[in-house]
Amino acid sequence: MSKIPPGPRDERGVLSSRILVAARGAFADTGYAGTTIRAVARAADVDPALVYHYFGSKEALLDAATDPPQRWLQNVARAWTTPVPQLGAALVRLMLDAWADEEIGPVLRAILQTAAHEAATREKLRLVVERSLMGVSQLGVDERDRMLRSGLISSQIMGLAMMRYVWRIEPVASMDDDELVAAVAPNLQRYISDDLG
Repeated sequence: MSKIPPGPRDERGVLSSRILVAARGAFADTGYAGTTIRAVARAADVDPALVYHYFGSKEALLDAATDPPQRWLQNVARAWTTPVPQLGAALVRLMLDAWADEEIGPVLRAILQTAAHEAATREKLRLVVERSLMGVSQLGVDERDRMLRSGLISSQIMGLAMMRYVWRIEPVASMDDDELVAAVAPNLQRYISDDLG
C-alpha cells in the first residue's frame, strides 16, 4: 500500500482531516495508551512522519481529535432554548442525535474514552460540561439551583452515553431511540422543574 507524501498546501486540509478521523477512531477504540502514531498513520493511509508534520506529537493529536465540533456546541445551545415542558425529551434527543452523527459521535467517544486517564482531555471535558452542557441552562431560581439542576441533568446524559455508546451495556445499548426518550426524559424533566429539596 503506497503512502501519501506531504503534498501541496491545498491538500493539507484533506490529509489532516483524514488523520483526525483515524485518530478519533483509534482513541475511541483503544484509548490514549493503546493508540500509536504508526497505527493512526496506517488507518489514515499516510506516512507516520506526516502525522508528526501536521500535529507535532501524540498529545497534540489527542488535543485536536477531541475538540468538540462547533456544530455540536451550537446544537446544545439550541436544545436548551426548548420550552420547559419538552426540554427533558429534547436533551435526550440531542444526545442520541449527536452520538449517531458521523462527525460528532467519534469525537464524543474519543473524549469519554480518554478523559479518565488523560488530564488534558479531562480538563477539556470539564470545561465543555460546565460551559456548554450546564453553562447555557436558564433553569432554577438562583445560580446554585441552576447549577444543581443542570449538573444533575448532565450527569444523567453522560451516564447514559457511557452505558449506551462506550460500554455498550444491554439492554440500554440496543433500546429503540423512542423507547429510551420515553424512559429517560421524565427523570430529566424532574430535574428541570420539580422540587429537588
